[in-house]
Amino acid sequence: MKSEVVQRIQPTLVPGQHPYMSGAFAPNYTEYNATDLEVIGEVPKRLNGVYLRNTQNPVHQPLGTAHVFDGDGMLHLLSFRHGQVEYRNRFLRTQGFMEEQAAGQALYAGLIDPPALAQRPGWGARGGLKDTSATDVIVHAGAALTTFYQCGEPYRFHPRTLEPLGVADWGAAVLPDNGISAHPKVCPRTGDLLFFNYSKNAPFMHYGEVDRQNQLVHYVPVPLPGPRLPHDMVFTEHFAILNDFPLHWDEALLPKGKHKLIYRQDQPARFAVVPRRHAPQSGIRWFEASPTYVLHWLNAWEEGDEIVLHGFHQKTPMPQRGYDNTGNTLGPERYGPTLYEWRLNLRTGAVQEKRLNERYLEFGMINCCHWGRPYRYSYNMVAHPGSFLFDGVMRYDHTTGTSQQHLFGEGRYGSESPMAPCSDAQDEDDGYVVSFVSDMKTDRSECLVLNARDLNAGPVARIMLPHRISSGTHACWADAGEFE
Repeated sequence: MKSEVVQRIQPTLVPGQHPYMSGAFAPNYTEYNATDLEVIGEVPKRLNGVYLRNTQNPVHQPLGTAHVFDGDGMLHLLSFRHGQVEYRNRFLRTQGFMEEQAAGQALYAGLIDPPALAQRPGWGARGGLKDTSATDVIVHAGAALTTFYQCGEPYRFHPRTLEPLGVADWGAAVLPDNGISAHPKVCPRTGDLLFFNYSKNAPFMHYGEVDRQNQLVHYVPVPLPGPRLPHDMVFTEHFAILNDFPLHWDEALLPKGKHKLIYRQDQPARFAVVPRRHAPQSGIRWFEASPTYVLHWLNAWEEGDEIVLHGFHQKTPMPQRGYDNTGNTLGPERYGPTLYEWRLNLRTGAVQEKRLNERYLEFGMINCCHWGRPYRYSYNMVAHPGSFLFDGVMRYDHTTGTSQQHLFGEGRYGSESPMAPCSDAQDEDDGYVVSFVSDMKTDRSECLVLNARDLNAGPVARIMLPHRISSGTHACWADAGEFE
């Protein structure tokens, strides 16, 4: 391995055993370029693209109580070129990051702190937060795009080098409504970026589209009854589907500056079916279903008179004793996410629902060429009991109901694992599943490459990284054809 240290950020963090600043979540401060990586097995020559992973790495001692989502963003890149691989990682130098670097200390409140603790107004639907852009990453209009979970600015990077390209020009037009949320989607057929945002001010939510030339071309309000906390979205050929779930801030406490989550079991889950910009602008239609919360979606498509949604339905969105900061309330046993299907009938307005599998799963991925259209296979993370960590990945066949899985092994935790279709793929599952895995026993990280058709067979390649990387949130795969 040839490894070059590009830069090291000097932290002011006080060493300790905080669960989200130690162990698998120990932050990284060194930026690397690495080539000639050690490989066990063989890197598939039919892969040509990038695997991008976003992580949180707290640099400064928190003003209040640290939460897993508060850390500064860092992108990790594994670039594939027909059997050759290179690794890079870079801090996401957002405006908030640079302000704190200049001050040499934290300036913003954390997720579970009162916003008034922040020394500056900050970003996000809640306010007082630092836009770390540390939640999601996707590739659009030739660049990697990173986003913040409670809305922020769209930061762009070169997908092969991680060279910063600044905030997207169109970001200024939507920043008055808090920018964009995490989990925008890219339509594989039009190249449009579909996004939403939300706030504490009416109309409380907006939907927008950015074309393949990176121009904002569509932006409309999606009125809600009050402030909500949506996190993800899906789309079909003609519609974007947004949501209004009964897990949200207590409206009675917001005027007092308090942001307490409540779950109103007497309120339905609601889905907004919003016409995409090229579809007839027939207005927003709302559909009601049984109460729940969905953190992440898999896919949606149109089937006759129906829109079909697949996502991770939560059996118990709110823990009985409320949330804490130990990590226990982030474990799968607490909220019970399972694969689920909703069918929205556009003709009758009826909604049908069913659970697809009883196993607790989350952070699912599909072959993104099938976003917005029927698909067969999903690749879902197997959660580690009681923790915000993943023990393996499970492939689910939505046609037969059968599954197969690969477990990473004791003390080994993986990251969200996108399906990487081969550049010349002939079928939906003609490709590989890639995942960064950290081994706590050896204090090393590697990238596993699994045959998407046969996870049981184990990795076809293990690619060693120059350091152990921190656990994080989301990842993506982008074929070189999307940006070259």
